[in-house]
Amino acid sequence: QVQLVESGGDLVQPGGSLRLSCAASGIIFSRNVLGWYRQAPGNQREWVATINVGGITTYTDSVKDRFIISREIAESTVYLQMYSLKPEDTAVYYCKARDTGTGLAKWGQGTQVTVSS
Repeated sequence: QVQLVESGGDLVQPGGSLRLSCAASGIIFSRNVLGWYRQAPGNQREWVATINVGGITTYTDSVKDRFIISREIAESTVYLQMYSLKPEDTAVYYCKARDTGTGLAKWGQGTQVTVSS
């Protein structure tokens, strides 16, 4: 059974940092494109960052130079390190894994990040 489990969300003050984790099971981790998305109240889910099979990373403009996506293949875990957090980063953060062999995608259940003083 494929599972993605996010953790690490929290309440943090503006300017603070957080690291989100997404632990995967039931997938061939190294064959998946891994991404982080977020959804703020009243908004559509938006893409944040991706790391592809080759390890190449891409980011939406609003988080460039503040967020870093990485993966640990041996642990089947993808991370999102977030620095200089802003109130507008407040959202539920979701990880997504898309298998490049089958095309199938799987989402995690989300973790809440709240940036507020």
